[in-house]
Amino acid sequence: MQVNWQAILDLCARGNVPPPRRDIRREDDWREVLSATQYHVLRQHGTEAAFSSEMCGLFAPGRYACAGCATALFDAGEKFDSGTGWPSFTQPLTDNVIAYFADHSHGMVRVEVRCNVCEGHLGHVFPDGPPPSQLRYCINALAIDKMAD
Repeated sequence: MQVNWQAILDLCARGNVPPPRRDIRREDDWREVLSATQYHVLRQHGTEAAFSSEMCGLFAPGRYACAGCATALFDAGEKFDSGTGWPSFTQPLTDNVIAYFADHSHGMVRVEVRCNVCEGHLGHVFPDGPPPSQLRYCINALAIDKMAD
């Protein structure tokens, strides 16, 4: 099933679908398994600098997983060059791996995306992507890992 902007807004208002599993750890445990910069992004809702990762230009087939819990989140076939400086995708791998939350920080309204399994901050989704979904999942490269084939 393809996700669209209205479905995302509905999830923000009504609540997210149940995750395939849960990975809830103490913050000390997260600090042990994540680098300091990954911890800042995933656990403290930080953002890496634009164009700071070579992952933006990586388009090899495969999947991308959450750097925190290794849940498969995106397929490389949904990845595109948005020119924004962050890896961008048009759809998640399945409808239950991403959670959506209204984000009112920085004087604007955006939709934050988190890993639905470990609640790690991934980035944001916007309705300005390519057809057919018109979605742009703008994801911090530090929050995802390219999975081995």
